[in-house]
Amino acid sequence: MNKQVYFLTIVAFVVGMVELIIGGILDLMAADLNVGLGKVGFLITIFSLIFAIGSPVLLILTAAIERKRLMLMSLAVFLTGNIITVFSPGYAAVFIGRIILALSGALLIILCLTIAPSIVHPKYRGRAIGIVSMGVSASIVLGLPVGLFLGNAFGWRAPFVMITFLTILSTAGVFILMDRVEPKPSSPLKMQLATLKNRKIFFGQMITFLFLAGHTTLYAYLTPFAKITMDASGTWVSFIYLIFGIAAVSGGGVGGYLSDTIGPKRTIMLTTVLFTAVMVGIPNMTFALPAFLVILIVWGLLSWTLAPATQSYLISLSPETSDIQQSLNNSALHLGIAFGSFIGGLVIEQASVEQNATVGSLLVMLAVGAAVVSMYGKEQSKEAYRKRD
Repeated sequence: MNKQVYFLTIVAFVVGMVELIIGGILDLMAADLNVGLGKVGFLITIFSLIFAIGSPVLLILTAAIERKRLMLMSLAVFLTGNIITVFSPGYAAVFIGRIILALSGALLIILCLTIAPSIVHPKYRGRAIGIVSMGVSASIVLGLPVGLFLGNAFGWRAPFVMITFLTILSTAGVFILMDRVEPKPSSPLKMQLATLKNRKIFFGQMITFLFLAGHTTLYAYLTPFAKITMDASGTWVSFIYLIFGIAAVSGGGVGGYLSDTIGPKRTIMLTTVLFTAVMVGIPNMTFALPAFLVILIVWGLLSWTLAPATQSYLISLSPETSDIQQSLNNSALHLGIAFGSFIGGLVIEQASVEQNATVGSLLVMLAVGAAVVSMYGKEQSKEAYRKRD
C-alpha cells in the first residue's frame, strides 16, 4: 500500500472536521454573534449544501489541472476560509468563511477519494478508497467533540485556530511528500445525473439522504438537547460526544462486516428499522444519564453502519457506473446533513429542541420506505433504462 494514501486520509480528516464542528459550539457562537441557535445551525446547512453540490461540479471544472497542484491551490483557499472565520467580527463574515470552506473542502475531499485509488496497485484500490473514507467519516463524527472541548476551554474560535494550524501542516506535507498525479477525464455531470433515471438507483440514493437527514436533525443540535433535557454540564456533553464518536467510527466496521456476511440488502433494512426505533426512543431515555448513554451508543453505532452496505448495494445495481454512484452517494450524504440541520433549526425556532428526535425519526421512517421501494419494487429492465437514455 502506498504510504501517500494514509497522508491523504489525514488531509481528508482535517478538512472534514469543519462540516459539523459548529454543532458542539452552537450556544457559544449564538451568544457571541448575538443570533439564535437556529441561525448558527444554518451555517451547517449552507456548508453541507454547497459541499454536496460543489463536489461533482468542481471536479468537472478542474479536470484538466494536475492533481497535486490543484490540491495545493485548494488548501490555500481552505486556509483563507479558516482565517476569515477566526477573525470574523460578526455573523456575516462567518457565513462568508463557511462558503469558502465548503467550496474548497468539497474539492479537497473528492480529490483525496479519487487520487488514493490512482496511486496504488489495482488490487489495493478498494482498500485505498476505504482508508480515505474512514478519515472522512471519523472527521464528521469526531469534529463535534473536538470543537466542543476546545470551544468550552478557549472560546468558539479556538477549533478554527486548530484547523488553521493543521491546514498549514497539511499544505507543507502535500508540497513535500506528494508526487505529481496527472488528471484523468471525469464523467460529465449530465451522465452522472442520468443514472438516477433508474428507479432502484434513485431510491437507493434516497436511503442515504433521508437517513442522514433524520440523524442530523437531532445530532447537529445534540448540545442544546442534552443541556435542556438532562441539564448536562459542558463536561458531560463532551463525554457524550466522545462516546458517540467512538461508537460511530466502530459502526463503519460493523456495517462492512454485516454487508459481507448477511448481504447489503438485509443490512440496510436492519439498520434503518433499528435506527428508527432508536430515534423514537431517545426522548424517553433522558430521565437518567446512564440510560441515555446506553441508547447513545446504539445510536452512534447505527449512524455509520448504513454507509458500507449502501455503497455496496449501489455498486451491485450498476457496476459499470460504480464511480459515479460513489460520487452521487457522497453528495446524497451531505445533502442529507444540510437538510437535517435546516429542519432541526426550524424545529428549535418554531417549537423546542426536545422535538428534534421525533421529527428526525419521521425522516428515517421515510428512509425505510425508500429502501423497500428500491430493493423490493418492480424491476426496471435494462432495455427500458437504455431507451430512456
